[in-house]
Amino acid sequence: MKKIVLLVAFCLGIGNAFAQDADALRDAGDAALKAKNYAEAVAKYSEYLKLTDYKDTVRIFNCAFSANQAKQYEEAAKFFDMAVKYNYNLDDSYTGEAMAYRNLNKTDEFVTTIEAGLKALPGNANLEKLLYSYCIKQGQAAQKKGDIEGAEKLYKNVLIASNKKYQEGALYSLGVMMYNQGATILQKATPIATTEPDKYNAEKAKADAAWKQAKEYLDKALALNPSNANAKKIADAIAASQK
Repeated sequence: MKKIVLLVAFCLGIGNAFAQDADALRDAGDAALKAKNYAEAVAKYSEYLKLTDYKDTVRIFNCAFSANQAKQYEEAAKFFDMAVKYNYNLDDSYTGEAMAYRNLNKTDEFVTTIEAGLKALPGNANLEKLLYSYCIKQGQAAQKKGDIEGAEKLYKNVLIASNKKYQEGALYSLGVMMYNQGATILQKATPIATTEPDKYNAEKAKADAAWKQAKEYLDKALALNPSNANAKKIADAIAASQK
């Protein structure tokens, strides 16, 4: 009986020591966060959360925030995703996770996170602004490199936002891009208009298809904002060229 009592006491002692270690790590993480020593906060919180089986939602979020501040974006995305799964502080958790993926330049993960966030928080201003600024910037970069398909996909991502100004901006960008694409195709084909008429006609058909698509985008932009003079000017020019 004495041995059993001693064994129970020994096990309780281990449990107490374990709890004290976890508490010490938690407190060290809190102190590091307060001091804005973000890398240290991530290290302490990570150890603490592992010991406590990731049950402390406040420290999960604190760890994610600290990781973002410390530019440890993979860790930030991981812990913000945990916070989301716990349904904790969803606005900041989804925004933080999306920002981490943005900083990692992981476009697919970024858009997936924003889309999930907008399903949970319809019309969320932070998420929609983040989506617009990232996708327009990346779309312009892709367009500059000549990656029209990639740019189109990026601009279209913005259309999941409910903000009409963001939708208008994306549709206008799509319209201008396709208009320029058609103009470029036709400009390159013009020198062979008389010497290779069949080839020219094939290229002109491609240009017309691009302009048709451009007008569809611009008409949608104008439906959102009829006073968009630039969109109207280009749409009218396309309509005139098709007569």
